Formats: sequence, C-alpha cells, structure tokens
Amino acid sequence: MTQNSGNDGNLKRTLGPVMLWGLGVGYVISGMYFGWNLGLPEGGTLGLAIATAFIIVMYVTFTFGYTELACAIPRAGGAFDYADRALGRRWGFIGGMAQNIEFIFAPPAIAYAIGAYFQTWFPEVPVLNIAILAYVVFTGINILGVKAAATLELVITVVAVVELLIFSGATLPHFEFQNLTQNALPHGIPGIFAAIPFAIWFFLAIEGVANVAEETINPQRNVLIGFGSAIMTLVVLCILTFISAVGVGGWETVVYKPGTLETSDSPLPMALGQIFGQSRFMYHLLITIGLAGLVASFHGIILAAGRATFEFGRVGYLPRELGRVQARFKTPANALLVNMTIGITALITGRTGEIITLACFGALSLYIISMVSLLVLRKKEPNLDRPFRVPLYPVFPILALVIATVALVSMSIFYPWLATIFFGIMGVSFALFLLLVDINLKEN
Repeated sequence: MTQNSGNDGNLKRTLGPVMLWGLGVGYVISGMYFGWNLGLPEGGTLGLAIATAFIIVMYVTFTFGYTELACAIPRAGGAFDYADRALGRRWGFIGGMAQNIEFIFAPPAIAYAIGAYFQTWFPEVPVLNIAILAYVVFTGINILGVKAAATLELVITVVAVVELLIFSGATLPHFEFQNLTQNALPHGIPGIFAAIPFAIWFFLAIEGVANVAEETINPQRNVLIGFGSAIMTLVVLCILTFISAVGVGGWETVVYKPGTLETSDSPLPMALGQIFGQSRFMYHLLITIGLAGLVASFHGIILAAGRATFEFGRVGYLPRELGRVQARFKTPANALLVNMTIGITALITGRTGEIITLACFGALSLYIISMVSLLVLRKKEPNLDRPFRVPLYPVFPILALVIATVALVSMSIFYPWLATIFFGIMGVSFALFLLLVDINLKEN
C-alpha cells in the first residue's frame, strides 16, 4: 500500500467552479451516449419520457438540497458525512455504503462500453482487455493529482458536450414528430416504472461533485456554482439527445440492431447511420469523438469513488490504510487502487446491465438518506453555518425524497433479484460493521 505523509487527513485544495462544472457534467455525460435507450423496450417513447420527467424533477430538487449539505459540511465523504452528522454513525455507514456501491459499480459498465467503442476500430483486440487497460490508465491519472485529473476531465467533458451538440445539429433537420408517437407506450403504465433505472442513468453520479468539496477553493461559493451549472447543462443535453435520437426513425431504430431483436449500447451511432449510412465521414467522426463522453464519466466517477472510499477508511469504517493520502501527490491512492481491483473483478463477470441497475439502487438509497439528513439537520443544528440554503424549503427536499422512494420501491418490484443482491450486500456489510467497528467505537 502507498505510505502516507504523516498528514492523513489533508487533501489539497485546487478546484474552482469551472473545474467543478467539468466534473459534474463529466460524471454523468456517458448516460447520454448509451444505456438510456434500453428503457425504450420497457416504456416506449412516452413511458421513458414520463419516467425521465419525474427523474429530472428529483435530480433538480435533490441537487439544491445536496448543495446545501456540501457547502455546510465540505468533506470528501459526501453522503456518508452528512448522514453521520445528522443520524448517527450507523445511518452514516448505510449512506456511505450506498454511495460506495453506486460509485464503484458504475465504472465497470462504462469501461465495457469504452472497450466496445474501441473495438469498432480495432476488432482484433478483446473488449475486456481494453476495458481493463482503461481502468489502469485512469486510476493512475487520478493518483497523480486531483488538479491534473480535473483538468483532463474538463477538456474531455467539453469535447463530449460539443459532440452532443453536433449530433443534435445533424439529426434535428431529419426529426419527425410522428416518430415520437409510434408505439409510444407498449406496456402501459407499468412500463413507466420499469423504465426508471434507465431514466436515472441519464443523471447518475451528479452528486459526485460533493465528494471533492474538501479539495475545492472556497467550497461555500464554488460548489454551488459548479453543481448548479452542471445540473442545468445536463437537463438541456438530456432533452436534446432524447428528442433528436428518437425523432429520426422511432425508438425501435435506436434500440435494436438492424434486422434483429438484439439490443445495442450505441443509440447515437444507430441514429446517425439512418441519415449518413455507416461509411460516411460524419458517422465515423462522431463515433470517435463520442468516446470522449464515455471516458469523461469513467474518469470522473473513478475520482469521486476514490474520495468516498477514502473517507470510509479515514474514519475507520474500512481499513485505515484506505484513508491515507499519498505522500507526494496528496491523493487517496490506496482507495483508488482497491476500487480499481473491485471494478476489474466486476468487469470480468460480463454482466454490465445488472451492474448498472445495482449502481442505481445505491444511488436512490443515497438520495433518500441524504434528504432525510438535510431535514434532520435543519432541526438538529439550526445554527449550522449554511452559506447556501435550498429554496422553497421544505418542499424541494421532500419532493426529492418522495420521488426517490417511489423509484426505489418500483425498481425493487420490477427487478427483485437485483434488489435482493443489493439489500443483501447492504445487510451483510452492516452486520460486519456492527460486529467489527461499532462495538469497538462504543468501548473507546
């Protein structure tokens, strides 16, 4: 393991609002490039659109509440630190575990997509090999320093945003409204609820901005600016991408590979292929640039995951070696390396769809616990310094809490086996925490 410098608790403050915007958008932007289209067979255009509308409301209201928490308690643990302070260490552990599941299990799915994109140019190289190489390279970049990592993230994110705008510019002239209305709700109302995890995938991990609050210059100001501008950017890109992709030829054309019922993880290239064909320069150019969106999210979530695991180690809920910073670069190198090992193990299973859904279970649990923490802290610590206060309190946090709860229950009903796995992981982890950590803390 990497040795610490003797100052285990200090992460270096280097990030400003532009960097935070880049991280916030970068964490999420891969959701525009793949994954969301797999909700269309469940809900159709209308079903996924309704689910996405509710999820947008949840994320906007949640972001305001989470920003209040991040500005008042600017710590690397994010949801863990908020729940720990508001609800006690047991709920803090549960919130932190949910956060770790989200951040650790989302990157393997993205890494696999990166490998698939690369394979279109290098078909002789196995997807898994490329995905593992991506893990090693981007974990190394994160170990070298948060400023270098965030700078790279900003550059990649800008390229990915420009790519989505170019995609919309290329497809919207071919948009036909009737393509949005064909077979719009194939499974009726239940299809709306079944599409929820794919609507969440549009925005999954935006809350990772809070995990670098401890490395942010003037976090009380810059977290608000970076977080707020990121969610607004993502809402616009989500609507634009959804309409322009489906509007070209209907939802089936961005789900199923031509002439088959096999689903695809490449909805945007499929939409472009209908316009330009698969041999045109524009088609190949946008596919190549589109890789930036996948890399941005992969790289950014690795960064956030490292901070979440680091905080768990720093307080002793995981081995304390994970809570040490690397002597030279002042980054949570040990936590990053352990997360990489877990991610590569998940990659080898090849079950990326299930991994995405597990990450969504973790995210929704995190959102619920965080909003409860916000409501409790308002009563428990009314004099806590809050440089930013959520507007329309308590409407916004309660609205986010209700939508997240409904979404979690719905996913548990429609994906019972994955719900069993998620809650099983949470239950076993909590039992070990009570036996190995909680008792020792009480004795001390």
